[in-house]
Amino acid sequence: MRIEDVTAETVRPVLRSLLVQRWVDLSFLHWAVDPALVAPLLPAGTVPDTLDGVTYVGLIGFRMVGLGFLRGPGVPYLGTFCETNVRLYSVDGRGRRAVVFLSLDAERLLPVLTARATLRLPYMWSRMRLTRRGDVLDYTSRRRWPARPEAVNRMTVRVGAPIAEPTALEHFVTARWGLHTRAWGRSLHLPNEHPRWPLHRAELLTLDDTLITAAGLPAPAGPPDSVLYSPGVPVTFGAPDVLRP
Repeated sequence: MRIEDVTAETVRPVLRSLLVQRWVDLSFLHWAVDPALVAPLLPAGTVPDTLDGVTYVGLIGFRMVGLGFLRGPGVPYLGTFCETNVRLYSVDGRGRRAVVFLSLDAERLLPVLTARATLRLPYMWSRMRLTRRGDVLDYTSRRRWPARPEAVNRMTVRVGAPIAEPTALEHFVTARWGLHTRAWGRSLHLPNEHPRWPLHRAELLTLDDTLITAAGLPAPAGPPDSVLYSPGVPVTFGAPDVLRP
């Protein structure tokens, strides 16, 4: 993908709301990887999305707030929880650039079971915590179920200055309004709508992670190529549609 194509990506409105939620206190860690390495992990009908010949694996920690159905209010207690996901970047035959989740660790069991049963998303039930001390955020996670492979995460991030003009890479890993997944024998695209991310530079202070290797990828060979923070955005998900061959 060309840099000008990345920066021109715009929000696609969701016409019929399926879910609403808010994502807050997000830290984005990204490493460059060979597209050939991740291609077998993507749903049929999609290929790795690339920038300057490489794609990226992301490790993203945040808090889900006010998860609710249609456009209605968030579900009390069960609709607010910590989450950390491992994700890849994909594009389908219609040119829709999206994410593919290899794992999503969350601290509420009912949302985990619901997402696994309906869309076959790889949600995992984990003990999790997100704490903030000034400009430093600490994310912790230890997987409870499924118990194998064992997977833990702890990352500490310091928030830096706001970003006025994101780089092409920063657009690439954040300007995503949809996900691709495989469910019930079909490849699906699930659209979402949210404002452009308010982004900050960030510094990774500590990282102890096995979520990436538990998802079937090699352990990163070095520090992330990109570390970002966002205070968050409101999000609306629409109904999925089937990818055509």
